[in-house]
Amino acid sequence: MNKVAGLTQLAISSRFSRLIDFSPVVIALLLALVVSSVLLLALSADPIAAYSAMLEGAIGTENATAETLVKATPLLFVGIGITIAFRGGMINIGGEGQMIAGALAGTTIALVLGDLRIAPEFAKEKGAFDLIIVTLSLIGGFLAGALYGGLAGFLKAYFDVNEILSTIMLNQIAVQMMNFLLNGILLDPAEAGFNNIPKTARLVTAAQLPRLSLPIGDPFLFARTRLHWGLIIAIALAVIIYIFLWRTSLGYRIRAVGENQRAASFAGINVKRQMMFSMFLAGGFAGLAGVVQVLGLQYRLQTDGSPAGFTGAAGFNGIVAALFGGLNPIGAIPAAAFFGGLLVGAQKMQRELGTPASLITAVNGLIVVFVVSSEIFIQQRSKRRVSVAEQAEDEEEKAKDDG
Repeated sequence: MNKVAGLTQLAISSRFSRLIDFSPVVIALLLALVVSSVLLLALSADPIAAYSAMLEGAIGTENATAETLVKATPLLFVGIGITIAFRGGMINIGGEGQMIAGALAGTTIALVLGDLRIAPEFAKEKGAFDLIIVTLSLIGGFLAGALYGGLAGFLKAYFDVNEILSTIMLNQIAVQMMNFLLNGILLDPAEAGFNNIPKTARLVTAAQLPRLSLPIGDPFLFARTRLHWGLIIAIALAVIIYIFLWRTSLGYRIRAVGENQRAASFAGINVKRQMMFSMFLAGGFAGLAGVVQVLGLQYRLQTDGSPAGFTGAAGFNGIVAALFGGLNPIGAIPAAAFFGGLLVGAQKMQRELGTPASLITAVNGLIVVFVVSSEIFIQQRSKRRVSVAEQAEDEEEKAKDDG
């Protein structure tokens, strides 16, 4: 009876400990909102009115909720990739460039196959060919982003090039590459000789991801919004990557390298290979974010020439979502939705109160600072638990010896 009671008490203690471990993340968010309130007051804005406007702008209507999920989709793709990289001991700051690489490759494939689709020989099999166009475009975007991310992993693994510096520089190369191609070979023929706005031709309908609607109400929920199937793809991949990282031997090797490279090497794990592979996967998911933005939302690749002209800074915001999600693919799902809501709600806050929407950038930075600080607290608690457990074992062994 005492043994059962002891096990029950241990289970309750374990659950309570996990709850305490999660609480710093919530506290970090609250602290970020408190500091943001100070910034709002400095801008002569009412924090309560500002947050109310943001909440209404994010989920106040069906369309607002859909726009939040639309913004969350690329953040989730990038966040999944960031999770893999960080778990593998790599710091990937190259989501922006990897998104662009994926978008360039996927869009090019969609444009070429779209031209083939209208050829008479494919007229009888358009349904099957449509699925092929979308599938190959997504695969091409993934591989292009993966190769771009894998390059930084290769430089780190074999030449000890700092991956933070290499990925940031690769971001700039990708931006200039996009500007060059969109003003050259990929330029929409309709723009040639006129305004020369850097953008591709519009994708054929067969190359577009379909809109997402749920069979709720009449008309269906989200039927009149911009929400597309990219969200479902991202959520499904988040679940798959969770299983991959925590339920497969390859995922274990990636996490082992991230925890301790030296110990992983002694255990016979090829550290360099896992570092490259984690960056390969991270780049691939960022590449998916880029191509899905084109196939599901914009239907053409276009930019204003700036780094965020196409990505909307999703490559960087995805890092924040991954950190806030505890570097867990499943946790990245609500985290991406939360930050998507911040981005959409900030626009309504600006319209109603005149507060700059760019304040959200500061909020994101504050959340990163507090979340990272909370991780230090969690690690210290983990070390104390291990120390207490070891001390209890020593005392138990000593008591047996004395007995």
